[in-house]
Amino acid sequence: MSGNEDGGRGRHRPGAGRRNAAGRERNRPVNRGHTRAAPSERTRRADPARLVAFEVLRAVSSEDAYANLVLPARIRQHRLDKRDAGFATELAYGALRAQGTYDAILAKCVDRPLDQLDPAILDALRLGAHQLLAMRVPAHAALDQTVGLARAVIGAGPASLINAVLRRVSARDLADWTSELTDGSDPVAAAAIAQSHPEWIVRALRQALAGHGRSVEEIGQLLDADNAAPVVNLVALPGLGDLEEAIDAGAQPGGLVRDSALYSGGDVGRLDSVRKGTTRVQDAGSQLVARALAGAALRTDGPERWLDLCAGPGGKAALLAALAAEQGATLLANEPAAHRAELVRQALRPVDHRVWEVRTGDGRDLGALEPEGFDRVLVDAPCTGLGALRRRPESRWRRRPADVAQLAPLQRELLDSAIAAVKPGGLVAYVTCSPHIAETTAVVSDALRRHPEMEAADSAAALDAASLTGDLQAGRAEGTGSTAQLWPHIHGTDAMFLSLLRKKTSAGAPAGKD
Repeated sequence: MSGNEDGGRGRHRPGAGRRNAAGRERNRPVNRGHTRAAPSERTRRADPARLVAFEVLRAVSSEDAYANLVLPARIRQHRLDKRDAGFATELAYGALRAQGTYDAILAKCVDRPLDQLDPAILDALRLGAHQLLAMRVPAHAALDQTVGLARAVIGAGPASLINAVLRRVSARDLADWTSELTDGSDPVAAAAIAQSHPEWIVRALRQALAGHGRSVEEIGQLLDADNAAPVVNLVALPGLGDLEEAIDAGAQPGGLVRDSALYSGGDVGRLDSVRKGTTRVQDAGSQLVARALAGAALRTDGPERWLDLCAGPGGKAALLAALAAEQGATLLANEPAAHRAELVRQALRPVDHRVWEVRTGDGRDLGALEPEGFDRVLVDAPCTGLGALRRRPESRWRRRPADVAQLAPLQRELLDSAIAAVKPGGLVAYVTCSPHIAETTAVVSDALRRHPEMEAADSAAALDAASLTGDLQAGRAEGTGSTAQLWPHIHGTDAMFLSLLRKKTSAGAPAGKD
C-alpha cells in the first residue's frame, strides 16, 4: 500500500497499549477516542517501497553509490511487486533530481543549517518533501509513512523532528514555495532553485546552448528535460538481436535510430534477449554516434580495423563490433581498468569472437604503439556527464566546476593518441556525453590547431545519415557542419556531442567521399 491513502498506517485496538514502559497504566479512559497524532496511532514500521527509496538515498549520500545500480538490487532484495517498484523508483529518483529545490525549502523549515542535520534525517526529509510536493500521495499518508519510516530505521527522537519539519513543508504547495524562494533572484539563481540544478551547471548549459548554435532561451526546456524520468532505450545488435520480445512486452519502436525501441514495461532484465546480450539498454544518442562513425565514408586500403579507445563498460563497443561484423571489419576495444575491461568482454560476447579483441591498457599509449593502424577510431572521452543528468540524477550534486579543468588534459591526450593511431584517409570520432564547451568544441578546435594533418568532417551530415529522420538539425547554427550536438529537450536523447575528424592523405587532399 505504498502510495495509497491508507499508506500502511498502524492500527489501534481499543483498550490496548495503555501501559507505559514501566508497566504502569496510563491515566486515560478505556473508551477514549484517539486522534491521528496519538502515539498509538502513529505508524511504527517502514513501508517496503519507501524503505527501498530511503536505502537508495543513503547509499548515494554515504557511499557515493549510483542510484541506477543500487535501486534494482534493493527492489529485488525487498521483493517489491511492479506497483511498489514503480513507486520506489519515482520516490528515489524524484527526491534526488529535486534535491536542490527541496533543500532550499527545508532550510526554511529547520531551525539549524542543513549540514548540521544527521544525513539520514536529511534524506528522510527529502523523501517526505517529494511526496508532499510532487507526488499524488495524500498529505496525511506522506507524513504518516515518512515518520513511520524514521521511527523504524532512525529513531523516535528524529521522527518527531521529521514530523514537525514536514508539517511546515506541507503548509504550502511547491509553486508557493518556489515563488518565495526565487523572489528577487537573478535568472540563473532562480532557475537553479526552481529547476534543481547547481548554479554553475545552469551557467554552463546556457553557454553550451549558445556555443552550439541554439538560443539561451531554451535553458528552461533543457533543465525540465533533465528532470523528466527518461524512458529506457533498447538497441538490438545488428545481425544478432531483434526487438520482437520487447515489442510483445509493450515496447514502442524507436523513431530516431534503426533497431531501437522505447521500453517502459518495468524490469528490462526480464527480457531473454537482454539477458543474452543481443538486445542492450543504450541511449539513442549513443547509438547514433556509433552508427555515424561506422557509416561515414572514408578512403583507406585493405580490410578495415576499428578502435574503441575508451571502451568501458562496453555499450558502444558492442554496437560497433556488431556493425564491424556486418561490414567485414574488426574491432579493438581498449579499456584501462581491468574490471571494466571484463565488462567490455561480457558486452562483446554475443558477437563473433573473431571480430573483436579487448586490450587492457592506457589509451594514451595506443597512438605510439600502433601508429596509423586503424581506419576508424572512437574516442568516447571521460567527461563530466552533464549530458546525462536525467539518467544519473545524483551526478549534478557531485560534480564541481574544477572537474571540467581536471578532465581537459586527459581528453586532449586521448584525442592526440587517436589522431596518431588513425590511418591517412581514416576517421576519428570525438564523443562526449556533455555539451560543455570546454569538453566539446574547445577540445576539437585545439586539436585541429595542433594537428594540421586533420580536418573536420561533416559530423551533422553523418549523424543525419545514421538516423531514421534524416534531419536532426544537430549541427552548429553557423552551418559549418563540423560538429553535432544532440539535446534531451530537442531529440529526447542524452546530450551527446560528436565531432568527426578526418586525417588527410599524404598529398594533403581530402580523403573522404561526398
